[in-house]
Amino acid sequence: MKRAAAMAFVALASVSCGAAEPTASVAPEPTASTPAYETPGSPTATPTKPASPPAFTAKVSGISRDRLPYSWRPGCPVHYRDLRLVTLSYWGFDNKPHTGELVVRKTVTDDIVTVFKKLYGWRWPVYQMKLVDAYKADDFASIEANNTSAFNCRRATGSSNWSNHAYGEAIDINPQQNPYVTASGSTAHKNAEKYTERPMRGKGVINPGDKVVKAFAQVGWEWGGYWSGAKDYQHFSKGGG
Repeated sequence: MKRAAAMAFVALASVSCGAAEPTASVAPEPTASTPAYETPGSPTATPTKPASPPAFTAKVSGISRDRLPYSWRPGCPVHYRDLRLVTLSYWGFDNKPHTGELVVRKTVTDDIVTVFKKLYGWRWPVYQMKLVDAYKADDFASIEANNTSAFNCRRATGSSNWSNHAYGEAIDINPQQNPYVTASGSTAHKNAEKYTERPMRGKGVINPGDKVVKAFAQVGWEWGGYWSGAKDYQHFSKGGG
């Protein structure tokens, strides 16, 4: 009896001691519905804002004769000394900022800077902007390249009179998307055939009454898209024509 009672006491003591041992607590693994635990004071990642594009810039300077080897010649209605080179920012078809060049008469440089500052702020796209001399002053070749340009000492289309481009008071913008369209509805450029109707949606397309037309109108420039008969959707000029 005494031996059995002693064994029972040992067994009871063993169970009691086991119950007193501490057990480790394990935090649950984070799941989609359970947020991960953060240690107080640990740094947390802050989202970074995308870098803002550079601000619009424009520089007006005189232009030398050697920059106009094809677009100017003696006998043009404006001397090259009365022209100015405008180097300015524009928003490209690739959704990136670029720097382009335009040559215009010195009396309209403020108009050009005012309008293109608005276009840049709107992120309104221009395909490219080079002097027409990059195409040897060949208007057809410049249009085929979808080049935005201004001064070119040439006659008006279908006329013996000087074009407003010859005075440095006209600009053609995105000529592929905004072609010259005859009264019958045709265009000389195959790459522009799908752009002959207005209104229409599209990158770099100019429509009647849109903000591009209004921006030019506010500085006294008229749009060729309002001409009767043939339409010149790319064309803006000081005072029209």
